[in-house]
Amino acid sequence: MIAAPPWSTIDTVLLDMDGTLLDLHFDNHFWLEFLPQRYAERHGISRTMAEMELTPLFNEHQGKLTWYCLDFWTRELGLPIREMKREIAHLIALRPAADQFLAALRDAGKRVVLITNAHRDSLSLKLERVELAPWFDRLISSHDYGFPKEDPQFWHALRQDLELAPERALFIDDSLPILRSARAFGIAHLLAVREPDSRRGHKDTEEFAAVESYPELIRSLQGRAA
Repeated sequence: MIAAPPWSTIDTVLLDMDGTLLDLHFDNHFWLEFLPQRYAERHGISRTMAEMELTPLFNEHQGKLTWYCLDFWTRELGLPIREMKREIAHLIALRPAADQFLAALRDAGKRVVLITNAHRDSLSLKLERVELAPWFDRLISSHDYGFPKEDPQFWHALRQDLELAPERALFIDDSLPILRSARAFGIAHLLAVREPDSRRGHKDTEEFAAVESYPELIRSLQGRAA
């Protein structure tokens, strides 16, 4: 069980999408299984050879805005990335009780903001499948600012845009590099996610306390014992 966030000192809750509110299985399956197979078929090569070609390219762009940009990968790989994502959109799923947590945050009077590195087209596709938008005061893609969440400039743009008080904000994300970027900027309250992908088990969240389940956070928010 994690130590309860000091809710009385938190005005704004910043939430990641993929791996935090939504099961990361969709994204992992797309990039690690579905896309390499299509790339292999497109170029008439083996799946192993496709992965050998794609892995260094992925590594080069990971953590950069291009990594999250559907336009970039469509051009780079010559594949219809948007259409391919729609083919497996049935895999998009909410993490257990994430919607109940969002409802509890609204009931508690918190400002709730989605901050995602997802391209706007990816965000739109997921919002078609899972009704998240009504719970949020703002839906922000890092593409709006031109910097991914890993970049300090993202956080400066966010503070100006939201008139954010970092010392009164809680941020939940499944990415440790992004959490470290938020910590360096001054976001006071940080939580990782223990199991972002339901098919891959628990992950080591290293120095960060982690959300084990949303009902646990809901109880702490509502002042109830576990």
